[in-house]
Amino acid sequence: MPEANQEFDIANVIDEKLIVLDLDVSTKVDMINVLTDCFEREGKLNDREAFFKDVMWREGEGETGIGMGVAIPHGKSSGVNKTALAIGTTKNDLEWASLDDEPVRIVILFAVTEGDSDVVHLKLLQHVAMLLAHESFVERLHAVKTPAEMLTLLESSPDDYDD
Repeated sequence: MPEANQEFDIANVIDEKLIVLDLDVSTKVDMINVLTDCFEREGKLNDREAFFKDVMWREGEGETGIGMGVAIPHGKSSGVNKTALAIGTTKNDLEWASLDDEPVRIVILFAVTEGDSDVVHLKLLQHVAMLLAHESFVERLHAVKTPAEMLTLLESSPDDYDD
């Protein structure tokens, strides 16, 4: 039985079609393009170029690399018609402005509608941030082999991890 405070469910914003593993990309722009294509293919965008431009503008505003090889770029954009998350992994080190100055291999891209910009966006960021605060979660994230495994991991509760 779901807890009363769990009105937000990450399963509403991600599915296996938005998870792409072992990409052969070598730049931040390539990774963001691939993930943006996923959003477009799955009908999450009404204006691909506007969304991409908004994400790249946000990237210019500050670091979205949070450390341990993970980045969480995001775009709040009129080009988004349904708030969603896409995740890409690559074996290549991506140069990324990161808190620990280390390259990135896992990118969690947030696409947020203008209407969801406050409540859903914050809950989405909070859930992902709480998971990423656990080193054991990040280690498991780097070891994921299938989209289904990634989805299960993201749907887990931050309470499942004790570091």
